Amino acid sequence: MSRPRSPARPPEPHAAPPCPWDDLSPEGTGLDVHNFLTTLFSHTSNGLRRSITLPYAERFDLSVSEWRLLSVLAAAGTLPFPELVAESAADKAQVSRTLQLMAKRGLVDVVTPPAGRKGMVVAMTPAGQALYERIMPEAQRSQAAMILTLSPHERRTLYEVLRRLRAQCGEAAGKDEE
Repeated sequence: MSRPRSPARPPEPHAAPPCPWDDLSPEGTGLDVHNFLTTLFSHTSNGLRRSITLPYAERFDLSVSEWRLLSVLAAAGTLPFPELVAESAADKAQVSRTLQLMAKRGLVDVVTPPAGRKGMVVAMTPAGQALYERIMPEAQRSQAAMILTLSPHERRTLYEVLRRLRAQCGEAAGKDEE
């Protein structure tokens, strides 16, 4: 008579696979596309957007792009179009399309200067401000809930690493513009 096999143990909830970056060479030899920094960030960003931002944006009948522009304008006030594009980290065409939709809904005013002057300026309307004020507490709770899944040490480490990478990306962008 054979003994019943014990079921396989599920992996520990926080057990991480070995880090493929531990012995990374400057050439990146052996680095697979699934472990590229850009791939991991892209997948993580998409997952965060779906699990955190999309539920409250949809509840208030906004796209994620509309919410992003609304929140940038709430923080900055009136902005020239190029600055709004830069602050929202989106491309010009997407920002332009999103602003058209938001203007039709009365959430923003897009002011085009008289002929001969450059630059469109964007401002949030009172209706846009009111909507922002209704959404923001829920957005803050959703963000906090995800952040608090990390230990205090992990939160500090992640925040510092993200700031360093963002600074490095900014330096690289500056070199491209020279």
